[in-house]
Amino acid sequence: MDGKIFIGGGDVEYREKQGLTLKYANRHGLIAGATGTGKTVTLQILAEGFSNAGVPVILSDVKGDLSGLALAGSVDHKLHQPFMDRAATIGFDDFGYHACPVTFWDLFGDQGHPVRTTVAEMGPLLLARLLELTEAQEGILNIAFRLADEQGLALLDLKDLQALLVWIGENRAELNLRYGNVSIASIGAIQRRLLVLENQGGAQFFGEPALELADLMRTDDHGKGMVNILAADKLMSSPGLYATFLLWLLSELFEELPEVGDPDKPKLVFFFDEAHLLFDDAPKALIDKVEQVARLIRSKGVGIYFITQNPADVPEDILGQLGNRIQHALRAFTAKDRKNLKLAAETYRENPRFETEDAIREVGVGEAVTSMLQKKGVPGIVERTLIRPPSSHLGPITIAERKRMMAVSDMAGKYDTPRDRTSAYEILAKRAQQAATEAEQIQEAAEEQPPLQREYTAARRYTGARVSRSSARVATSRRSSDTFGSAMKHAVIKELKGTTGRRLVRGILGSLFKGR
Repeated sequence: MDGKIFIGGGDVEYREKQGLTLKYANRHGLIAGATGTGKTVTLQILAEGFSNAGVPVILSDVKGDLSGLALAGSVDHKLHQPFMDRAATIGFDDFGYHACPVTFWDLFGDQGHPVRTTVAEMGPLLLARLLELTEAQEGILNIAFRLADEQGLALLDLKDLQALLVWIGENRAELNLRYGNVSIASIGAIQRRLLVLENQGGAQFFGEPALELADLMRTDDHGKGMVNILAADKLMSSPGLYATFLLWLLSELFEELPEVGDPDKPKLVFFFDEAHLLFDDAPKALIDKVEQVARLIRSKGVGIYFITQNPADVPEDILGQLGNRIQHALRAFTAKDRKNLKLAAETYRENPRFETEDAIREVGVGEAVTSMLQKKGVPGIVERTLIRPPSSHLGPITIAERKRMMAVSDMAGKYDTPRDRTSAYEILAKRAQQAATEAEQIQEAAEEQPPLQREYTAARRYTGARVSRSSARVATSRRSSDTFGSAMKHAVIKELKGTTGRRLVRGILGSLFKGR
């Protein structure tokens, strides 16, 4: 299928060959279905198709099943013969086993190369939304970033930001005059939010060397797109950190990639497996950002695909942006399930040959109801489809195989060792140490003076203090006198401006006119 990724077909009358048109692949998509209906295999064949077409792919691997993309399928696999039968049934004459070029990533650095960014790259607005700060707290965070820029304090990791917030709290009296009220309570609230993020693994995510987006958009020597697999099994237990990573990555792509309009094929494709875990209890900032990106990043040549159990798991505003859809079976055991099934069926363009709702309920494992964007981006008529078998290994690879591939990866050694160069934390610590040293030197110098000199110095300080207090009393007395005189003057002027004053003036003028 020229210009398309072959998805499947069938030998039955109502099963036509289905393919995802690369030209419309950046208009996003959805893979949905109940547990065990074949969503992961569908994701795997789409990733293979994009990679074969030279399109880099990023996917989150929640269950560890997708690591098999790095190995070719085998004739020794227990499903080899069923795969061959399925390929013959749907007319997939070119079916064969092959691997995809894969790079493994992991925010924790255990199952892949570490993924990092700096606090400065995240920025105050994004960080404030992620931490769900109040307006006052967001203002203090903006002050911190402004001071960091003005004083050359690099904000690279969490301890840099935490140290700067401590410095702001200690110097809030001076900062209040310039930036407004800096509340200790607000600083404490920010520190607590940062601590939660740190406990979820944020200390490993923020730092250097920071990930370069170009390393996610590579092709191999044969022109195949790199499949970037992010280990997300641990990450899903840290929703705040996962939201941080996703929010940053989408924002960076949106800001840095140029406008390309409607390219012949996407520049990059995202797959977010188990999307319901992403949106459950997610910060509103994340949902708003994903919606914004889904609307606008299409013109950057980036496609976003969500994989979830039920279309209702995806917020409605985002669901409306997903044009390419593969719906595996939905089970209707409760009234809510039946309602969701009916709503899912209503989102498809009807096929007169069958009822969409019945088809979604009846399709078996490895089958799906599909609707792909056609010419000019028009949704295609819904079709029942037998999904093609994968060419790569089905299931996870071993730990030893993963480590071997990481060792020979182009990214080996580039991100594996963290770098902690001089930044805000070290600079502020050095300043505090210098201040403490100077104070200690002054104290030691005073103690080394002869007794008479120390008494003379102390007497000067005492006399100076008395003179200062006397001057202060005189000044206070003078100010009090001036204040009293000013108050009397203002009272008289006020009275003259009032009703009594107007009567007095009228009386004086009347006497003058009478005399005249």
